[in-house]
Amino acid sequence: MKAALIEQLRSIVGAAQVLTDGDLTAWEQDWRKRVRGKALAVVRPGSTAEVAAVVRACAGAGVSIVPQGGNTGLVCGGTPDESGTQVVLSLQRMTAVRSIDRENLTMTVEAGCILQSVQEAAQGAGLLFPLSLAAEGSCTIGGNLATNAGGTQVLRYGNARELCLGLEVVNAQGEIWDGLAGLRKDNTGYDLRQLFIGSEGTLGVITAATLKLYPQPAAALTAWAAVPSMALAVQLLELANERLAAGLTGFEVMGQFALSLVAKHHPQLRVPFVEDSPWGVLLENSDHESEAHARAQFEGLLEAAMEAGVVTDAVVAENLAQAHQLWHVRESIPLAQAEEGLNIKHDISVPISRIPAFCEETDALLTAAIPGVRLVNFGHLGDGNLHYNVQAPEHGDAAAFLRGEEARVNAIVHDQVHKFGGSISAEHGVGSLKADKLPKYKSPVALSMMRAIKQALDPRGTMNPGRVLLG
Repeated sequence: MKAALIEQLRSIVGAAQVLTDGDLTAWEQDWRKRVRGKALAVVRPGSTAEVAAVVRACAGAGVSIVPQGGNTGLVCGGTPDESGTQVVLSLQRMTAVRSIDRENLTMTVEAGCILQSVQEAAQGAGLLFPLSLAAEGSCTIGGNLATNAGGTQVLRYGNARELCLGLEVVNAQGEIWDGLAGLRKDNTGYDLRQLFIGSEGTLGVITAATLKLYPQPAAALTAWAAVPSMALAVQLLELANERLAAGLTGFEVMGQFALSLVAKHHPQLRVPFVEDSPWGVLLENSDHESEAHARAQFEGLLEAAMEAGVVTDAVVAENLAQAHQLWHVRESIPLAQAEEGLNIKHDISVPISRIPAFCEETDALLTAAIPGVRLVNFGHLGDGNLHYNVQAPEHGDAAAFLRGEEARVNAIVHDQVHKFGGSISAEHGVGSLKADKLPKYKSPVALSMMRAIKQALDPRGTMNPGRVLLG
């Protein structure tokens, strides 16, 4: 049966695009190297019609499918299990920009397009596609939509969900749904597009998308502010929203220890105020009038914040190179943390008003439970999303810390997130890493409705099993 299926797959996509031998690490191991599976085959279709034919073949053989984009996910949601019976369906060859409609402010791209390529195609047309995240040089737009990715500009433009007007999807039966019309209003029943966005490949395979575009701003300026506390960082956000309104396109918070790791492991980077302030805030102001207007707005905001005691020091980037350097510091935190040693990662969201109390309580619980534990707290404060990571005590065995303490640390953090009305997954998804946690933190009614949707669209359970929902 397996040999017959592989021959059928080769006849659909070509023998060179069905990989069964050699080093398949790029598809069988997750980005964080936490899990390594074994695929029956890695299949790389080159068109939507080929995707549909592959899905029909696998469905007929009773073989489950693991859709995969750039394989940059952080929750082990796009790699096969260890059974050697699953087909990895890689969309990496489907990279066409099908069209750009300037008048409608939309572009239609295939799912395998690298996010950075989507950004550059929009820029080449004089427009902006604002989704931006650290993995944009390797993640794909299909994966971004399947996980409802967030990034650094969510507070202005929204998650990937808000940036998508239409989808093309191959369902679990191998049928093609063409929902690519770039309409902003369409009240003709259930919004099927929203079912597939964020479903992590468990309901069908996204093969193309129609995306929202925006006019390029006349100027985008970056500032860095030193802030004495998380509570004052929230006050600065409130002040920035009042003064900059829709111009506020980035608001990132970074704890002193997180920044000290960047200074330690990337000494070539200049980390502003790292020794003088408990928190750093990175702000971006995008203006459609002029750079002078944007700079005046920024300077007025920061002066008011310093007069109010919210900010102790600040700097506004003088040019694009300086702005890139400031963003590089922020983006280097995960790399510096990895160089410091294995760690326990969290991608959480809490109502912004409750973040200071959450951090104070949870910090205290963790430091009491594990003396010497180090907290690497940073993230997208503008939309309430923190990467609240936990590092082993200094000079401790990081691998042993991860093995021995991960379950306890996760329980403390997730219970606190639930207490404060938050979510244990803000932008990374559920995958297999958090699927067993949902029954504790998601309401039974919500889970029942989710299972009903899964049963209706994928009754045989062949689409990315073991992800999001268990059983």
